[in-house]
Amino acid sequence: MHEATTRLPLSFHPVKSCTRTGSRPAPETRFGEDCGRFRELPCHNLPMTRRDVLFLAGALPMGAAGQSGSEPKLAPGGPDSAERRALIEAFEKKTAGLAQRFEARTHRPIDGWAIPYRLFRPEAAGRLPLVLYLHGAGGIGSDNRKQIEGGNVLGTHLWALAETQRQHPCYIVAPQTDRRWLRYDAAPPPGPGRLVPGFGQGAAAAVDILDALRREFAIDEHRIYVTGNSMGGGGAWHMVAHCATLFAAAVPCCGSPSAESGSENPGMAVWNFHGDADESVPVEVSRERIAARRKAGGKPVYTEYPGLGHDVARWAYTEPALPEWLFAQQR
Repeated sequence: MHEATTRLPLSFHPVKSCTRTGSRPAPETRFGEDCGRFRELPCHNLPMTRRDVLFLAGALPMGAAGQSGSEPKLAPGGPDSAERRALIEAFEKKTAGLAQRFEARTHRPIDGWAIPYRLFRPEAAGRLPLVLYLHGAGGIGSDNRKQIEGGNVLGTHLWALAETQRQHPCYIVAPQTDRRWLRYDAAPPPGPGRLVPGFGQGAAAAVDILDALRREFAIDEHRIYVTGNSMGGGGAWHMVAHCATLFAAAVPCCGSPSAESGSENPGMAVWNFHGDADESVPVEVSRERIAARRKAGGKPVYTEYPGLGHDVARWAYTEPALPEWLFAQQR
């Protein structure tokens, strides 16, 4: 096995995706019962089956259900090749006007904080998966627009593309926070303060939204996913650590540092992306998380692009294999 610090020009570390299976929560179980209401208890304190407990303890082998069957393959060509640039340009053309399909909504958690969010509703019927997208720092605010614009287009619109919805119809949720996703100690504006252990207010509000949507729509509780870029990538790792019984898989892109090591809940499937020339969030942040996760027994997929900086999302979210890999994961 290659070390986490190996630079891979055309492929990733040869590890298989990791999935787990478990019983569907009872209808009355609420995702936010313990963590979505800004309480001190993290998501992994949600009611768990005996199978969940054994899996998290490492005493239960991974089930075959939901596994992708093979390692995902990267698109041909290096990051700066004509082939990869063509994929990105094609993506941008396909997403034109797609933002109109994201319905503007507002959710009020228990403390009265109004958190805006966007919701994409699939045309297909039945119990369907859901993708939660956590925006980067450029999306901070309350206008209910920035979290699906600019650098956040790729992570939200990929799942809404016509070809994705044909093969994998799903709900897409993009909340917007002005309190960030992680937990911080008190600090005067504009700084967020110092990172401290515990579940962040922004993350808890996002889980609270999922709790409400699960009551409103037919959500496949075995296939709820989280992804995010930069600050949102750090938020995705935060969710991996605190929400073992909620998410089936996570896709962090150049995730900012968090109070977690990356080793938490190693049974959850993760595909992590980073560019080795990132000057905003050093690539060592991802390398250390991946190394810790592997040491804990996890089998994350890690793609490190040579020469790419902080805009790695343009390459990550245009990897053709990503949707197929993600929707194959089941909790």
